[in-house]
Amino acid sequence: MRSAKLNALMVQRAKKPGLLGDGLGLYLQVGPNGAKSWLLRYKRGGKSHYCGLGPVHTVSLAQARQRAADARLLLLEGRDPIAAKRASRAAAAAAKTFRETAEDYIAAHRAGWRSAKHAAQWPASLANYVYPVIGEIDVARVDTPDILRVLRPIWAEKPETASRIRSRLELILDAAKAAGLRGDCPNPARWKGHLQSLFPAARKVGRVVHFAAMPYAQVPGFVRELRNQNGVAPLALQFVILTAARSGEALGARWSEIDLGEKVWTVPGERMKVGREHRVPLSDPALAILSEMMAVREDAFVFPGLRQDRHLTAGAIQDVLMRMGRRDATVHGFRSSFRDWAGNETSFPREVCEQALAHTVGDQTEAAYRRSDALERRRRLMEAWAAHCLDQPAGSNVVSMAGR
Repeated sequence: MRSAKLNALMVQRAKKPGLLGDGLGLYLQVGPNGAKSWLLRYKRGGKSHYCGLGPVHTVSLAQARQRAADARLLLLEGRDPIAAKRASRAAAAAAKTFRETAEDYIAAHRAGWRSAKHAAQWPASLANYVYPVIGEIDVARVDTPDILRVLRPIWAEKPETASRIRSRLELILDAAKAAGLRGDCPNPARWKGHLQSLFPAARKVGRVVHFAAMPYAQVPGFVRELRNQNGVAPLALQFVILTAARSGEALGARWSEIDLGEKVWTVPGERMKVGREHRVPLSDPALAILSEMMAVREDAFVFPGLRQDRHLTAGAIQDVLMRMGRRDATVHGFRSSFRDWAGNETSFPREVCEQALAHTVGDQTEAAYRRSDALERRRRLMEAWAAHCLDQPAGSNVVSMAGR
């Protein structure tokens, strides 16, 4: 039993300025203006120190005694109660919710994301699946049970989405730790050695659905039908097919990227998926399409959209397929058609075919095929592809795609 000297009534009636001891270093301090607060007196390093424990109107006598006991435990551990109090206040001032931390991460990295679609997916996916669950939790307190509450409802139903969200959670929490918001806490969203023991791999949950690709033997017949379609969108689709480019890269093409004299389209690195500049050799049919678009040139974009200074949308060329009744194919799938044709019907090296698709094939090999002869070898490949698309013998003078 502690020999307490104060009780609640004494605390209430105390008026005289000074210190009233309760025992074990706890004091009631009465100020000149009558304000009352709690202090803990202790010695450290041979000197006396006073640690404030809070005002009487907020902290009761019982609570003050508990706070004093907690401070004495810190002293037993070799820690200074005043320093610990300051550190706690600093941590509270720096504390952020998970939502605030995620928004800071997005703002810091948005400029480095090449794809506008990718930049839009980040905040949308967090708003849909994460913020309603852990958005208002202090990021320092986010732990494995919180991550599980986010992921479990969608892991089996939407495995690809869940996998992307898990990766984004890991990146955000890593950034929080780097900013000093999580101390030494391990990342509860990490996969290896942690969540992989709680979830099956996303690829095992749901079968990966690839873009529907037209068999390359059907491409010439499709191109004949496509040439009978009018408008900018059919021409843009022809250009996508002939260059084997990603639709976003082709639709965003600017006239400043086109060198008609050298017959080269240079896509800057910031518009490429791999973040590296890519030169596309232009076959004669591709140049014919550019000539037709040049005749109606309106702004900086090769394939302008309906709005000023906006390029044609991906939906517009997908609609061309729908109007032609080709629901069994996708725009992106023509890249697969090209790759299957190149692998099965030509003798071009695999590295050249992959380079035509702007795929990374390994550091040393890639460097070898980015020399001056790579462009010319790819030019012969793309001329052969154009001949196939127009159903003409390889090496012949392919006719204009634009003439209708």
